[in-house]
Amino acid sequence: MSKPQTLGDLRAAGYKVVPVKDEMRNTLIAKLRKNEKLFPGIIGYEQTVIPAIVNAILARHDIILLGLRGQAKTRIVRQLTSLLDEEIPIVRGSEMNDNPFSPVSKFAVDLVQERGDMTPIEWVPRNRRYGEKLATPDVTIADLIGDIDPIKAASQRLHYAHEGAIHFGIIPRCNRGIFAINELPDLQPRIQVGLFNILEEKDIQIRGFNIRIPLDVMLVFTANPEDYTNRGNIITPLKDRIDSQILTHYPKTLDDAIQITEQEAVIRREGKSVIVPSFFREIIEQIAFEARKSEFVDQKSGVSARLTISAMENLISNAERRAIMRNEDPIVPRVCDLPHVLPGLTGKMELVFEGEQEGAVKVSKALVGKAVRETFKHYFPDPLKKRNRATHEGGQQRSQGNEDPEYGRIIQWFESGNKVEVSDDMPRDDYFKELDRVKGLKELTKKHMAGSENQTELAPMMEFVLDGLHQNSKIAKDEVDHITSYKDMVGSIFVGQGKMYEED
Repeated sequence: MSKPQTLGDLRAAGYKVVPVKDEMRNTLIAKLRKNEKLFPGIIGYEQTVIPAIVNAILARHDIILLGLRGQAKTRIVRQLTSLLDEEIPIVRGSEMNDNPFSPVSKFAVDLVQERGDMTPIEWVPRNRRYGEKLATPDVTIADLIGDIDPIKAASQRLHYAHEGAIHFGIIPRCNRGIFAINELPDLQPRIQVGLFNILEEKDIQIRGFNIRIPLDVMLVFTANPEDYTNRGNIITPLKDRIDSQILTHYPKTLDDAIQITEQEAVIRREGKSVIVPSFFREIIEQIAFEARKSEFVDQKSGVSARLTISAMENLISNAERRAIMRNEDPIVPRVCDLPHVLPGLTGKMELVFEGEQEGAVKVSKALVGKAVRETFKHYFPDPLKKRNRATHEGGQQRSQGNEDPEYGRIIQWFESGNKVEVSDDMPRDDYFKELDRVKGLKELTKKHMAGSENQTELAPMMEFVLDGLHQNSKIAKDEVDHITSYKDMVGSIFVGQGKMYEED
């Protein structure tokens, strides 16, 4: 069945025009009844943000999403178009998506008066009914709402007071659709005032014209908390006119964070398979969790999910580089690859004064170390856990040994003057052989880690044990020219090469 092409055809077909907020509400209700996923790819908001958005749409509210950077605000806003009808009819040639039954622009009003039921219509898809503007200090009222267009006036020989001389801004062009403003606080206060009428009276005024043009538009805003930046804030009257303020947040669980990174990061590489042991995924996410509570990182600015995405991609890329050079397959990262994630960290954290004094690289290394230490506890017994090691003999306490039975053989091997040296470009077989020299290391790794039967994955797991012991101050570690050395802690202290800086 062909779609109506004129106003008369549309009327005969019994088509009913629905306000955009009712249209979204109706689609949302239908999706809820079918238990359809509302926001594909949005992870961790199922019990918090998404119900709040659903409530706001059911209430026909304009919305502001308020949260720190990297919390999927823009992605959510752009997915709101899925709640619009696939197509709607407009007066053909209209700049404002005019409703054929009730046009508002002078062009469409004149055309309907002239042509009547023969007024031509066109069908606009949902993606053309969405508009977005990044708020910057140079945005003007003309950009958003409109102004006199001297070129149009001159070319059509119109007086400046003629309504046809108006150039419509981006908001009127989103009539019968959705318009979003990102980073709302960056909009100058006098420009924010220009949004009052749209939010409350649902119309616009353009200077020099004694007219009010009604709009049917859903407004959505995104913003960082106002105390994050000195660039500006949301003026109080504007906040009062936005119906629903919805707070976003970072992933609350490690599993949600891992899912997000797996979804967004470029993990697959052409020509070679990639194996990323689960503990690496946890380490990468734990870096962000540690940064979000670090006293050296400015918590008002936040730590974006892009940090973990970039870190994971850098980790795999370094492993890929080694695999290409050594003609090895599959690609498997190593703990000694972790220093190569630093370029993905240092530019994505804003440091407080104390952090700046320490330096971004030093703080990032400390966060990686803390992430390794926390992840190590998920797989192995805590090396620092206190145990009863003494018995009484004749009223005297006698030590039963200074080392945890889980790690005793490994630590004693290093105390005997031995050390291990590995690097991020070492051939796979040499890498495993070097780590296998440590007495008891392979047995301990196999005991606690699933998947350690495969030598390809076993070697990085064995190095993970050594790095975990280092982060718990059981053995020492040096990194020089991409060569990582694990050695006895006591000997290193005496030569002034103790454990690297670590944030308290």
